[in-house]
Amino acid sequence: MGKRRAKVNFILSSTLKIKILILTQYFPPEIGAPQNRLFGLAKALNKSKVDVKVLTAMPHYPQMVIHEKYQGKAFYHEKIDGIPIWRTKLFVSQNSSIISRLRNYFSFMWNSYFYGKKNIKEKFDFILCESPPLFLGISAYFLAKKLNAKIIFNVSDLWPESAEKLGIINNRFLLTLATKLEEWLYKKSTIITGQTNGIINNIKNRFPNKTTLWIPNGIDEEQFIDIPTYNFREKNNFHSSDKLFFYGGIIGHAQGLEIILNAANLLRTNTKIHFILMGSGPEKPKLIKLKEKLKLTNVHFFDPIPKKDVLSVIQEMDASIVPLKSLALFLGAIPSKIFENLMLEKPIILGVDGEAKNIFIDDTPCGLFYEPDNFKDLYAKINTFLEEPEVMLQYGRNGKKLVADKFNRTKISQKLLDCINNHINE
Repeated sequence: MGKRRAKVNFILSSTLKIKILILTQYFPPEIGAPQNRLFGLAKALNKSKVDVKVLTAMPHYPQMVIHEKYQGKAFYHEKIDGIPIWRTKLFVSQNSSIISRLRNYFSFMWNSYFYGKKNIKEKFDFILCESPPLFLGISAYFLAKKLNAKIIFNVSDLWPESAEKLGIINNRFLLTLATKLEEWLYKKSTIITGQTNGIINNIKNRFPNKTTLWIPNGIDEEQFIDIPTYNFREKNNFHSSDKLFFYGGIIGHAQGLEIILNAANLLRTNTKIHFILMGSGPEKPKLIKLKEKLKLTNVHFFDPIPKKDVLSVIQEMDASIVPLKSLALFLGAIPSKIFENLMLEKPIILGVDGEAKNIFIDDTPCGLFYEPDNFKDLYAKINTFLEEPEVMLQYGRNGKKLVADKFNRTKISQKLLDCINNHINE
């Protein structure tokens, strides 16, 4: 009788639709790596007949201003590409102090739990919680209890380690509390996923008995079909013979984008070379002041634009610069902007050592590597790029093949689904 009941339960569980709630502070229409990755993962899981819903905040990042459509609302429900999304209010301030940051994180932590407890009536198999912010894991834990769900804790950045090394949090008491919270959340999670092998190996070494899975950033192939024309060069008076080097994304502390301006200063006499920096973030005003101080006419700042238009702009670029500061913390980093550029056959000039260099330079040459924080080396690699145009074109082709084969979100989501199925009946 027991064996028969077990068989019936197995048949039922294999035919019922898996239900996943993605809990994240950041989601489209915001622009950024976590937003793109989670949205792509949600769509890929949805195609695999997984019932996916999202609990997130009112869009506000990185400008730290609630988008106009959502202003004045405490809660909001919508669908984007068929994915149901619940949104809650949160505290937002353009003040970059640690107090304002913490108020931002804790307000969504509380509001997400309050909304979920009061309004979500259905049960879920798993809650996939995005970290950072690390504190959102508290909301995930208590919601999981209410919704009868297991936790998938997705680590896109090791907190509080990265916050300490970037100088964002220096208070020892806060760092100790955050470390204890991090360890507690890992212990309470059924599956821990991470964006790089470096993150996964770090967690495996500390928690060898936990199930971990590498869920890298990647691409949605459908986004690269019939990309519209944007006419970026024509709109901004760049000639077809100009060489345009592109950076698109957050203009923040971790990127160390002053390196691009310092390299541009060495290239100022070549009027055919231009550097395009598209995005927003806390460091942008400082970089604009540096541009004015150096009197650079070959550096151009642009505000963020919708994702579909970014792909159109990249098509008109010659190469993409991918920088990060020279910190041991980033030896395991793989910036998401790599994938879109390579999928469009644009070679990268990579200033990220470690895992990214191994994958995209050493194992499969998809561009050139320069020493992080070394603007003279960046300057030298740009000159190499100009001297070897045919090699650069081949690097772009290498990159497209690599990304399509190994970083396709359909394949990535299937690995996650396989892992989930192994734990669904625990």
